[in-house]
Amino acid sequence: MEFQRIDRRSWPRDACFNHYFHAVPCTYSMTVKLDITPIRRQGVKLYPAMLYALCTVVNRHAEFRTSLDEAGNVGVFSDMVPCYTIFHKDTETFSNIWTEYHPRFSEFLRAYQQDLQRYGQNPGLEAKPGTPANSFPVSMIPWTTFDGFNLNLPNGVGYLLPIFTMGKFYQQEDRYWLPLSVQVHHGVCDGFHLCRFVNELQELIRQEGIFAAGEPV
Repeated sequence: MEFQRIDRRSWPRDACFNHYFHAVPCTYSMTVKLDITPIRRQGVKLYPAMLYALCTVVNRHAEFRTSLDEAGNVGVFSDMVPCYTIFHKDTETFSNIWTEYHPRFSEFLRAYQQDLQRYGQNPGLEAKPGTPANSFPVSMIPWTTFDGFNLNLPNGVGYLLPIFTMGKFYQQEDRYWLPLSVQVHHGVCDGFHLCRFVNELQELIRQEGIFAAGEPV
């Protein structure tokens, strides 16, 4: 993992960044419904499949890998990994686990299963220690579906990475749909970038054999 600082003097987004980070601090969210029928029909577990799909598309685009370093410099991570929540039924609390990304789903699934087995029963917010800086948060709320979801973060204007929240999937006729909320920072991500992300994510899910032991994407 590398963090490449952005040369603000030649950065095309510098004016937008200054406006939405300093003058008018702004984050926003969008909730969409994804057709996850291909995942259901392949009999693949939904959570790791979506973690893999999200990370695959995140790693394609710099705007979803843009962050601040400890000194407040804007830069782009070379790659990202998902940091996701797991639920503890006994205490009704959750913990975070992160898993290294692999371009081949079968390898990512193996790493996910190993992390879940090793750290899944650990209490506390950070079940797997050492959460890397190049991680983005993902949550699953499987108890109900929703049409809209947003996070109210008083200090969120200093956080540039995307935040993903999934709800309970549902069936409508012969298709299965999953609500997904994406929260982003307007300083690095416009509506165009978010819509491109969602469209590419849907295309990836529909790609034949993507969740099999096929070629990496």
